[in-house]
Amino acid sequence: MVIQEAFGVTTHIQDVCRWLADNGWYAVAPTMFHRLETTVFGYDDLAPVMPAMKSLNQADIDADLDEAFAHLATQGFGPMQCGIVGFCMGGSVALHTAATRELGGAVTFYGGGLGESRFGFPPGVELAAQLKTPWLGLYGDLDPMIPVDQVESARIAAAQCTVPSEVVRYANGQHGFNCDDRPAVFDADIAADARTRTLAWFSAHLA
Repeated sequence: MVIQEAFGVTTHIQDVCRWLADNGWYAVAPTMFHRLETTVFGYDDLAPVMPAMKSLNQADIDADLDEAFAHLATQGFGPMQCGIVGFCMGGSVALHTAATRELGGAVTFYGGGLGESRFGFPPGVELAAQLKTPWLGLYGDLDPMIPVDQVESARIAAAQCTVPSEVVRYANGQHGFNCDDRPAVFDADIAADARTRTLAWFSAHLA
């Protein structure tokens, strides 16, 4: 399951689904903004993005996840055959999911909210201490929204759990380093490494 960035199920998120499919995975991307009039926002139009994000809450997010996992079940995929990967706000959702559901694996790309509550979730560092699903966190040291000390706190917290975890920091990574639709932050080398690690994580942990 692919969880959108703050801008919606953009062409980039659709490309992620195609990339996963090209590598042999069945990929779906629920539209988390489906309750809003506008579901996708431009990268150069930040004004409506924060209100859209703030409209989300844990109950609605969990309901959408329930529906998406129910769809996967109809396709023959049990929980341990399912993985979740999220980008930006979707990375926060992926960590929340890893702490509240038993799945095959979860991957977070630069998901914020590690030090504070987001969408009604506990802070991400607290979620990292409650992992039920193997979790891989991918972060950039140059991300202005996610302090390195919070990433390290999440690493320490996750390491205390009984499920596998790994946190990878990219020294030159910015927020959105995987998004090739955003040239100002995209880093091809980092993105390639992060995607390789994602595929390896799912291959290692999904039943």
